[in-house]
Amino acid sequence: MKLQTIDILKNAYGKYGVAAFNVFNAEQIHGVFAGAELAKVPVIIQITPAARNYINPEFLIGMILAAEKIYPSVNYSVHLDHGNIEHCFDAIESGFYDSVMIDASHETFEKNISITSEIVKKAHNKGVKVEAELGVLSGVEDDLNISDDRSKYTNPAQAVEFVDRTGCDSLAVAIGTSHGAYKMSGGKGLRLDILKEIQELLLGFPIVLHGASNVPQEEVERINKSGGKLKAGAKGVDEKELLEAIKLGVTKINIATDMRLIWTRVHREFFSNSPELFDPVIPGKKYMEELKRFVEQKCKSLIIN
Repeated sequence: MKLQTIDILKNAYGKYGVAAFNVFNAEQIHGVFAGAELAKVPVIIQITPAARNYINPEFLIGMILAAEKIYPSVNYSVHLDHGNIEHCFDAIESGFYDSVMIDASHETFEKNISITSEIVKKAHNKGVKVEAELGVLSGVEDDLNISDDRSKYTNPAQAVEFVDRTGCDSLAVAIGTSHGAYKMSGGKGLRLDILKEIQELLLGFPIVLHGASNVPQEEVERINKSGGKLKAGAKGVDEKELLEAIKLGVTKINIATDMRLIWTRVHREFFSNSPELFDPVIPGKKYMEELKRFVEQKCKSLIIN
């Protein structure tokens, strides 16, 4: 059943983190819904501007609606991830998205407030909720490429002012995560002290963690063994740290890189081990099955016992 993103987040606050999965194709949509059905918790289906450029949004919408029929027990919402003004306006007018993320984190504080406020006004008039971002994450994902020297942690006091002045419904913060497969090479982990201060100032307000994939070393090693050249030692967010973050107000957990690593590993091993085969259905079926198991495990791992 399709629900409002904000309702999913409010119900989960302090109890579990809601996994938000970026999807690009039918295999990913199928795998996410199948895994969510097994986990028996709500999920957020995220569509990025890159996904909208890759395949017409109408295709994505059609596949999501088909998945809803195939998996009627799954509660989900649809969210636009990392949109600019144009992307957000288009998603709001479409009537399909339950929430949009306006990413003006690269702008000055005042400019970020101005842009976000504009999106909030238009979105709220249509019953759509808004996620904003304060603080910049380093790394590479889709069309994003932010160098480490431009990344900065979110200022807790500014977070309060930002939420008050924009009226946004959830806030993505920078506390030590990064986008893409080249994560946290310094091994510093999450700045839970900053997160704790943010929660104390915004108690009950949904906080979002971008770049929260785990980047399992086994996946990286298997990819490289089959011809890949991923950077060894890349590190994501430990699941124990995620649980601590959830206790401190993080309610939405964005996952993209781990899904791509599974896709890459499955297909590299298929082509490496079966060079005589060329049927896309074979690795496609395996990827959906692997992704289903991953989504189930990830969703269950975000529940506070």
